[in-house]
Amino acid sequence: MTDSDNHDNWPDPESLLGGISIETFLREYWQKKPLLIRGAWPGFQPPVTADELAGLACEREVESRLILERDGEYPWQVLNGPFDESEFGNLPQSHWSLLVQRVDRHVPDAADLLQRFLFIPAWRVDDLMISFAPEHGSVGAHIDQYDVFLLQGLGRREWQINDRDYSETDFVPDMDLKILPEFTPTERWTLEPGDMLYLPPGVAHHGVAQEPCMTLSIGFRAPSRLDLLSAFADDCLIDGHDRRYRDPDLQTGGYSHELNDTTRADLRTLLREALADDTALDQWLGRQLTRVDSDPQPVPCDPPWNLEQFKQTCREQGELLQSLDARFLFQTSADGAVLYANGEAYPLTDVQTATWIAENDDLDVSDIDELPETTVELLCTLFNRGLLDFEEE
Repeated sequence: MTDSDNHDNWPDPESLLGGISIETFLREYWQKKPLLIRGAWPGFQPPVTADELAGLACEREVESRLILERDGEYPWQVLNGPFDESEFGNLPQSHWSLLVQRVDRHVPDAADLLQRFLFIPAWRVDDLMISFAPEHGSVGAHIDQYDVFLLQGLGRREWQINDRDYSETDFVPDMDLKILPEFTPTERWTLEPGDMLYLPPGVAHHGVAQEPCMTLSIGFRAPSRLDLLSAFADDCLIDGHDRRYRDPDLQTGGYSHELNDTTRADLRTLLREALADDTALDQWLGRQLTRVDSDPQPVPCDPPWNLEQFKQTCREQGELLQSLDARFLFQTSADGAVLYANGEAYPLTDVQTATWIAENDDLDVSDIDELPETTVELLCTLFNRGLLDFEEE
C-alpha cells in the first residue's frame, strides 16, 4: 500500500470523497445515489498482492470463494475455500473471480484502511473484501442490500449500474449466485487504480475486469428487523429471560374457537414487554453489535497475566493495540458509560475512559502508573481476553 510506513500521507475522508465535505456526502449521496470519485486515493497500492490474496484463500480461518462464470460444472459455479494452492494453477485464462472476505481481520494495513471510512459510525462498518479477477472476470449483474465503496486497487474494471427496481422474479432461478439475466446499464465507467465508486443499497451493478485487476469492497452492515428480532429472541432463550402466557382471570362464555379481544391484547402485551425495557435493550444492542461470530476469534492469554506483569510490559513497550479480531463500541449512561467489546459489557464510571479505549486502535500506556487503578485493571482484562495486544517485536 502506498506509504504503508507513513499513514499520515493517506488521504483524509474529504480527499477520499473527491473534495466534497462529509456533510455533503451524507446529505446528498449516502443511501440515496451513486457517487463516482476519480483519483480518490492517488498512487494507491492494495494492502496485499494477488499472490498474497490467493495465499489467504488457502487458510482455513479465511472466508473465500471462487466464482467460475465458465469452465465450471455449470455456469456461475461458486466454490468455497479454503483452497489448495494447486487449484489456482488449473484456473482458466479468463472469466473467473476470487473473493476474500474480512481481509481486515488478517492484514494490519487492511484494518488501517478501514479507519479512513469512519466518517460512517464504526458499528456500521462490516469488512474489507478484496477480489482478484483476470480479464473478463465478474460476479455477474447483481444487487447488494448494503452500502459499499468500490476502490480500484490494480488494473482496470468497468462498472455498469442501473437504478431501476427489481423483484425476486427478475433473478436467474436455481443458481449459486443471485444474478440478473437481463441487465441494461444506464451508466458505465471504467475505474483505474485509486478511483472509487460508492453505491447505496439496491442499485443493480455489474463489474467486469478489463485486464487482471483487484478491487477492494468496503461494505457496511445493515441488520434487518428480522435479524435483530431473531438474535434478540435467541438471547432471551439462552439467558432464561422468558415469560409464559397466563390467564388467571379467564372468563366463561363466548365461542371456544374465538381468539377474542382480551386474549389478543394479552398476547400483544406479552410480546411488547420483551422490548419495553429500553435500558436492557440498549445493553443488548451493545453486546450484539460487537459480537464477532466468524473466525478468527481473539486468543486469550494462557495463563492470564497478573496486573504487575501487565504494567511492567506497558512501561517497557508504551503502546497497546486493538486486536484485529476485536470490535469496540461504547454507550453513555446515567452512571457514566458502558464499554462493549466482542459481546461483553464493561460498565465504567467515566465516559472519557470508554471513549479513549473504543476510539483509538493504539493506546499510549507509557504512563500506565498515572492511570486510575480501575482503568489499568480493565486494560489488563481486555489484554488477557485477547482484545488488546502489544506490538510484536
